[in-house]
Amino acid sequence: FWVALMQILNILENKAGDLRDSFPSGDEDNTFTGNVDNEINGNWILAPTGSIHEARLKAKVKRRLRKNSSRDSGRGDSLSDNGDVVRAVVPPTSPKGKLLNRRSRMGKGRGLPKKGGAGGKGVWGTPGQVYDEDKVDFKDPNYDAEQENCIYETVVLPLDEETFEKTVTPIVQEYFEHGDANEVAELLAELNLGSMRGDVPMLAVSLALEAKASHRELTSRLLSELCECVLTAADVEASFHKLLKELPDLVLDTPGAPQMLGQFIARAVADNILPKSFIDGYKGRVDCEYARAALDRAAVLLRMSRWTGLRIDSLWGSGGGQRPVNQLIKEVNLLLKEYLLSGDTVEAERCLRELEVPHFHHEFVYEAVIMVLESKGNRTLQMILQLLKSFCASTVITVDQLRRGFERVYLDMADLSIDVPCAYSLLEQFVEQSFDAGVINKKLRDLCPCRGRKRFISEGDGGRLKLESC
Repeated sequence: FWVALMQILNILENKAGDLRDSFPSGDEDNTFTGNVDNEINGNWILAPTGSIHEARLKAKVKRRLRKNSSRDSGRGDSLSDNGDVVRAVVPPTSPKGKLLNRRSRMGKGRGLPKKGGAGGKGVWGTPGQVYDEDKVDFKDPNYDAEQENCIYETVVLPLDEETFEKTVTPIVQEYFEHGDANEVAELLAELNLGSMRGDVPMLAVSLALEAKASHRELTSRLLSELCECVLTAADVEASFHKLLKELPDLVLDTPGAPQMLGQFIARAVADNILPKSFIDGYKGRVDCEYARAALDRAAVLLRMSRWTGLRIDSLWGSGGGQRPVNQLIKEVNLLLKEYLLSGDTVEAERCLRELEVPHFHHEFVYEAVIMVLESKGNRTLQMILQLLKSFCASTVITVDQLRRGFERVYLDMADLSIDVPCAYSLLEQFVEQSFDAGVINKKLRDLCPCRGRKRFISEGDGGRLKLESC
């Protein structure tokens, strides 16, 4: 085979030499190139050895283009005369640019979701579809006949001591803000208190000892409400036993804890959540002086309620926001009268804070100014001015409450002048001195009303002008 092939190649070389001699020298290259192109683009014809290498290169490039035509059909690649690959730029609006679009080009459908919206991840079916109960497959190898009658319930683990304090403390502190005992009962009912149920009154009383009087009143009401639904009388009694034992530790934080605990015990007995024999059971068996003081305080209060009619249900008083307005006005007047008698600014400030009505301090300012107008004396004016100056310096009374109190007096001056004819002149004097002392600002001073002084001529005075006097 190889011998025959070599003979054929020699014959072809001889014929190529004859052809080369038959053409002129100037047209030799062009004619040979055209022959090679014709041979490559048409049927394969054996060419001379010098042009075989070029034909192989062109054939290789063509095969490469055919192979990449399926992947880069949109590029429009072509072969140049020199054998280089030329890439055509496809304009954005060309149909070939749609190859990058993922939308279906089948021309079917109306763009609606597949399967009517029942397909895809996380989809359980079409909207509004109702599933029937799954039928039990008795042939299922995982089927267990004992599971047919099982009842599944949510199990809440009982609270331990640490979790109990972290969970119940925010509930009690929030109760001090809203005062809704029913909400506290619902929250406690959702918890599995277990053996810690008896510690609920103990925790509530411990927090109330460090709080205000109104919070202690709310705590007494809470114990009375919880004893009907969440707690039992035995739980309340056990809690007070623990409180009496821990009084030495409670005194370190709250020095008045024995007297307060005695009031809690008396209130609990009055509310019928503690038995009357609770105090008698400790007679002669108390070694702690703090526990003895608490029991003595409770016994005295119960004895006073029987003999003098003392109302233990109002022992702590009521919070400022829960008191009637008339009662608050009476207490403010008593506070001012006591201050005018004693002159003790510190005691007056303490009493005002105990009222726990910072939103009602404008009434205190109003009553103080009215008292100055009705007294018609310089001593009352100076004492009230000193008191207001002290309260403003200690921020007990805010600027807004002070302004509202003075504005209320300005609005009522028409009625006040009927009872106090000199009210306008006294008010101008007091407002001017308050401005000089820094109690009020210039804007509030300029709002002070003044009655127009009418000048008239009296016939009996010989035509002299007279000023309306007070």
